[in-house]
Amino acid sequence: MPFQLTPVYIVLLPVLGAAVATLGTIVGLGGGFILIPILIVLFPEASPAALITISLTVVFLNAASATIMNIRAHRIDFRTAMLLIVGAIPASIAGAVASSVVSRQNFEVLFGVLLIIGAMYIFWRGAKTSPQDQEVRHDPNREIRERRGPIYRFYVNGLLAGVISPLAGFVSSFFGIGGGVIHLPALTFILKVPLRIASATSLLVLVVTSLTAILTLFLSGAIHEGWRRAGLLGLGALFGAQIGVYFSSRVNPKFVLLLLSAAMAMVGIRQIVAGFG
Repeated sequence: MPFQLTPVYIVLLPVLGAAVATLGTIVGLGGGFILIPILIVLFPEASPAALITISLTVVFLNAASATIMNIRAHRIDFRTAMLLIVGAIPASIAGAVASSVVSRQNFEVLFGVLLIIGAMYIFWRGAKTSPQDQEVRHDPNREIRERRGPIYRFYVNGLLAGVISPLAGFVSSFFGIGGGVIHLPALTFILKVPLRIASATSLLVLVVTSLTAILTLFLSGAIHEGWRRAGLLGLGALFGAQIGVYFSSRVNPKFVLLLLSAAMAMVGIRQIVAGFG
């Protein structure tokens, strides 16, 4: 049965978009990994292309809204963001094209596996140590002076960033999650960027990769539905992103990451069961 925009959805979807954007912005992941499982349950009739279109639209609006605030707060590492964007754009196009031909069942199983792997990695590294506690092996080549906060000095391996970005770009558009689930752990635990700077930088990258994927799907003709739902969710996401930026400096990021890993694992298991069901 085609989707019908009822009064319940008109109220529910903006609230859902705000909640997803708030949590996604706090942890710097954009919220797509939270939204896709919810969309799968809410709209069982929707194709993977429709689900991805809805999610990427929300991710884009969420990340753009949060990035405006982060630019004002001087929390973004623009040099590293540009390195990630250059490699992610062509991979985002490839992921968007691949997503338009995958079946709903395969999409759910693959997404579940991705969530479980990401959850295990985030839990292991988040529980083990924080990047700032690790041994410093290089002289800093980045200095970020937060407008109302500390000064961050750290080293970023540009070559390593270039290797990571294509993988994140492909995953971001193929699954409709924006790529933050890869970018944030990579920035934090591999490139050793401080968590608050990594979160803000990841959101800037999501602006570009999600918009690239949306345009690719649109130009390829893969988008046939989902715009009304995306608009209502996106409206809530614009406000939720502002709330997330406000709370991002007032919550314990390590606790949020550990809680996030548990939620990702549970959702991942659910997706695999649903895919084989």
